[in-house]
Amino acid sequence: MSTETDTKVHAELRENFGKGFARRLRAAGKIPAVIYGHGTDPVHVALPGHQVSLLIRRANALLELDVNGTQHLTLVKDVQKDPVHQIIEHIDLLVVKKGEKVQVDVPVVVVGEPFPGTIANLDAATIALEVEATHIPQNVEVDVEGLEDGTHITAADLTLPKGASLAVDGETLIVAVSVPVDTLAAEEEIAEADAEQAEEAEAEGASE
Repeated sequence: MSTETDTKVHAELRENFGKGFARRLRAAGKIPAVIYGHGTDPVHVALPGHQVSLLIRRANALLELDVNGTQHLTLVKDVQKDPVHQIIEHIDLLVVKKGEKVQVDVPVVVVGEPFPGTIANLDAATIALEVEATHIPQNVEVDVEGLEDGTHITAADLTLPKGASLAVDGETLIVAVSVPVDTLAAEEEIAEADAEQAEEAEAEGASE
C-alpha cells in the first residue's frame, strides 16, 4: 500500500485524559488515539472520526498524520471497539518509516471452487507477513480451483506479494479441502440401505 493523498489526516494534540474526556471526544465525532514507536515518547491525539473510520476499513491502514505541523507516518496496530455498539473507542498507531519492514497480519481470501462435492475450509483467516511498511498487501489469495478431498494448503504453499516473507511456520495450515460431514453421513446411509437391500434379496433367493 502506498501513501496517497487520501491517507493524510489532520490530528489534534490532546492533553486531557480519562474516560469522561474520551466520551466527550467521541460525542464530538473524534477518536482518541496514541502514536508510539521508534523510541519516541507516546503522542496522544484526537482523530477526525468519520474520515478515519472509512480509512481503517482496510486492514493495516497506513495514515499520514499532521499533528500541529509535525508529520507522522503511522500504521494502525490496534482498534478498540465497544463490544455492544461497535463504536471505535481508541486507536493505537505505530510510527513507521518508508523502506522499513514491519510484521502484520494480512487477510487470507479463498478464490475458486474445489472439486464438486467438497468444501474449502479456511483454517487461518489471516497470515503473518513481514513486508515494507508502505507496501502492505490488502490480502493474500489462495486458489482452490478443482482441489480434491484431503488437499491441505500450508503457509509455505502461498504465493506471496513481491517483497513479502512469511512470519509464521511454513507448515501452518491455511486451507483444508474436505467432503462435508452431512454428505458423508448421507453416503453412509445410502450404502447401509443398499447393503440391507442386498441382504434381503439374498435371503429371499435362498428361501425360494
